[in-house]
Amino acid sequence: MDNTAVQFTALLQAQEITLSPKQLEQFELYFSELVSWNEKMNLTGITEREQVYMKHFYDSLSLTFFMNMGEVNTLADIGSGAGFPGIPLKICFPHLKLTIVDSLSKRISFLQHVCDTLQLKNVQLIHGRAEDVARQFIHRDAYDLVTARAVARLSLLNEFCLPFTRKDGLFAAMKGNDSSEELTEAKRSFKELRAELQKVESFTLPIEESARHIVFIRKTGATPAKYPRKAGTPAKAPLI
Repeated sequence: MDNTAVQFTALLQAQEITLSPKQLEQFELYFSELVSWNEKMNLTGITEREQVYMKHFYDSLSLTFFMNMGEVNTLADIGSGAGFPGIPLKICFPHLKLTIVDSLSKRISFLQHVCDTLQLKNVQLIHGRAEDVARQFIHRDAYDLVTARAVARLSLLNEFCLPFTRKDGLFAAMKGNDSSEELTEAKRSFKELRAELQKVESFTLPIEESARHIVFIRKTGATPAKYPRKAGTPAKAPLI
């Protein structure tokens, strides 16, 4: 292992996550494919090895430091982009049944290639808008855990993501900036979408020590029939 892999492994072990040789190989393959495909399409502005491992892989796994992933069977990652946090979570916790929703078909093609290359099982990749997919019976109020990483403001994310979350399930919004203002702004969306704030966890990424915040939201009831609104509407008229 090189220094980056050694450091990555040690940081995860400090959080009681032990990677097998196979899992380390999967992360290495993921890194290689990400950099290779990024030359053909815009997946990420971060391609330097240590930065990918810290800012993408470790950051994606950070939500597991604050919850028990053994209690999660189904995971939906909304607006996953290049697969964060869904794919790193799947690598570390192979039992997860992962669904990724993204609106760009090229990204879905990349993610399919990654899943094939890494031999990941029980992964469903959906090309579509969250507002449309969440209205499908099989996905509505269905998932133990729903994630979104640095996608949009919380008042908007709630309408995208909470309709996927089952009653008593969790939506984890992974943020860079302090979420206090967004939480205040999102109060109406919590009420409308039958949810409540559970907790906010804050930490700093290793090495560069940039701030991270994870907002954990618990679903308290079934999504009202009128949500999510027609595709495009939440962005134009967020619930604030």
